[in-house]
Amino acid sequence: MPRLNASFEDAIRVTPLGNNKYSANLRPEWCIGTVPHGGYTTAVLYNLALTHFAHAHPKQYDTPASPISLQLSFLRRTAAGPATLEVEDVKIGARTSTIHIKLLQPSEKKPDQLHVNVAGYITVSPPSAEVGINASTGWKPFPAPPPGSLPGGKIDLPALARTGKDGAWVKLDIPFPEFRRASAQLELFGPGRGEAQQQRTGTMGIDQWARFQPGGDKNGRWTDAAVVYLLDMFPMALDGFDTMSATAVAKAKGEPVPENMAKFWYPTVTLNIDMKKHLPKEGRIVTKVVRDGRTDLDVTVLDENGEVIALSTQVGLVVSASRNVGSRKMEKL
Repeated sequence: MPRLNASFEDAIRVTPLGNNKYSANLRPEWCIGTVPHGGYTTAVLYNLALTHFAHAHPKQYDTPASPISLQLSFLRRTAAGPATLEVEDVKIGARTSTIHIKLLQPSEKKPDQLHVNVAGYITVSPPSAEVGINASTGWKPFPAPPPGSLPGGKIDLPALARTGKDGAWVKLDIPFPEFRRASAQLELFGPGRGEAQQQRTGTMGIDQWARFQPGGDKNGRWTDAAVVYLLDMFPMALDGFDTMSATAVAKAKGEPVPENMAKFWYPTVTLNIDMKKHLPKEGRIVTKVVRDGRTDLDVTVLDENGEVIALSTQVGLVVSASRNVGSRKMEKL
C-alpha cells in the first residue's frame, strides 16, 4: 500500500477486524463543527478500499488496486470517534472490482444500536490494467483564471508559497476557522476571496491553489487519498454561499443583511468522484444553482500543467450551523 503523510495516515487509518469488517477512528481535528468533514470521511473510505484489497484479495492483482471511482451517500451526520466499516464484494474482476461499503456508528438516540451513516460503492483498478487510448479534448477552465507573473501567465508557485503573492494571486484567510477546523489542514491561495472572485467573473466559479499541511506540517505532500479530501474542501466557495445565505435569510425576515455573516453548515448529501491521475495542485469549484436550501457543486482538480487530476460532483444542503452541533459539544483541540 502507498505510504501516506504520517499524520494524515494516522487520521485515515483502517484496521482489519475480520469477515470483511474494519474499524477506524474519525478525528476531531478533521471536523466541521462536531461532524467529520465529508472529504476527510471519504479519504477514510478510500483507504478502506486500499486496506480491503490488500487484506482480503492480496493476489487478485499484480500491482495494488486503488479507487478510480467513488459514489457515496451521506445518510446521517457522522461523529468524531470510533466507526465500524463493512465491505461487500459486489464484483471482483480482472480489470476492475466494485465493493459496497458502509460506515456505521452508534445511534445518537439509541447508543446500543449501530446506524449506517455513510454508504456507497467504490470501484478499484490496478495501475497495470489502466491501458488504452489517450486523447485531449482541448478543455480549458472558463473563464480563464487570472494570470501569474511568469511568461504565458503561469503562476510562480514557489514565490506564491514563500511570499503569499504572485500577480493577482494571494494567500487567503479561511472564513470561520474555529468552526471549519478541517480547513486548517491546508493553505489556500486565490485571486481574491470567494465573493470577490464571483463578482469578477459573474459566475459562482472559484479558483484556488492549495498546499497540503496536515497537522500544520508545511512539508505535507499530496497523495491520492489527500486528493479526495481536497475535492470536498472549498472554503472560498462557502464564503460566497455565506453571503448568499445570510442575504436570503435577512430578506425573508425583512431585516438588513448583517455585517458579520451568519455561520452556515453545508453538509454533503451525495458525492461522486472520478480519479483521473495523481497528485493535484489546483482546483476549480463551480456551483450552478442554489435552490430550496440545496446546492450542487462541480469540482475539477488540475495540476500545475493544467492536466485534469480528478473530478467530482456533489449535492449538499444549506442549513444553520446549529444543526451541526445540536446537543453535542465541540471538542477543544
